[in-house]
Amino acid sequence: MAHIPYVPYAEARGLLAELYAKYSTEEGMLDNILRIHSLNPRSMKDHVELYSHLMRGPSPLSRAQREMIAVTVSAANRCFY
Repeated sequence: MAHIPYVPYAEARGLLAELYAKYSTEEGMLDNILRIHSLNPRSMKDHVELYSHLMRGPSPLSRAQREMIAVTVSAANRCFY
């Protein structure tokens, strides 16, 4: 498995600290897929905006259909997300 360095929560400053707070759960957990963007906070923000648009924006597909596609692609790629 690849290892991608990230900024620990305690060391986050500025925009990164704001994004950690915004995208973390109430328990302070942040999905690894977002945490890997910590070296480039703008990419974290853009990732969330793109994902939100794809999953919740206008589309002929329902939210359930979009989720099924995401799960199928992840399974095909042997991705545990």
